Amino acid sequence: MKIVPKSDVIYAFSPHMKPVLSVRPGETVQFETLDALGGQIQNEKDVMNLDFSKVNPATGPVFVEGAEAGKTLVVEINDIRISSNRGVIVAEEGFGVLRDIVKGFRAKILPIRDGNVLFNDLSIPVRPMIGVIGVAPQEEEFPTGTAHRHGGNMDTKEITIGSKVYLPIFQEGALLALGDVHAVMGDGEVCVSACEVPAIVTVKVDVLVRTIEWPMVETDRDFYVLVSLPGLEKACEEATRVAVKMLSEARKLSFEDAYMLASLIVDVGISQLVDPNLTAKARIPKSFLL
Repeated sequence: MKIVPKSDVIYAFSPHMKPVLSVRPGETVQFETLDALGGQIQNEKDVMNLDFSKVNPATGPVFVEGAEAGKTLVVEINDIRISSNRGVIVAEEGFGVLRDIVKGFRAKILPIRDGNVLFNDLSIPVRPMIGVIGVAPQEEEFPTGTAHRHGGNMDTKEITIGSKVYLPIFQEGALLALGDVHAVMGDGEVCVSACEVPAIVTVKVDVLVRTIEWPMVETDRDFYVLVSLPGLEKACEEATRVAVKMLSEARKLSFEDAYMLASLIVDVGISQLVDPNLTAKARIPKSFLL
């Protein structure tokens, strides 16, 4: 199995990224990831000297042979192993959903013991997920903290062990990178941070000869369409449009009938509310697509 060390990181998804290694479809690759703060916060006072240019590192990128523009990269998440016994969460004035209420900049160290994240006297079960996962975009460069059609900082808790992530390919080799693992996160990631941890992520990659418009996630029971745009209303609208189109094609329905069916069986939700582009997700039960 090939390994991408945590020393190979990017801070932007660019059309011109240089790969650090190459894999074939069907191969397994392991990514060593830093936490979203670049490992800079070892105690709660370290916020005073935080270097924001080293935030949201993503490990990679990896060149996937046979990945060509117009095809789809499939990333099957086999394992997420947290490589620390603690995580960190931050809240900062001007960031998050309540950006005008929070004052100052605060960090909190969260011990991780026996499969639980400890917050004061509360125990929260660990549910590891990947915050940043993406490929080289078509033209524009995106910081790793911003999500769009290429993936990026989608902060979707369904991107976890056992799920498959589908990413549109825009450049030869796709150029996959990932990071920003969370030990646990609620939908919205409302304070701009989750339980940020370093981790070792093991994935299997493949290539599909089909085109998708936006990233998608497949779980054991559902498909999720992930749309990241500057406004939440627009993101929800676009995720709904794609879900209706998928139902129309799968069930051979008119747009109007598929639209009505979607109102019965599709759940439109929120992945994250705090990055430059906000991420909406439309959940479609597999049974209506297969």
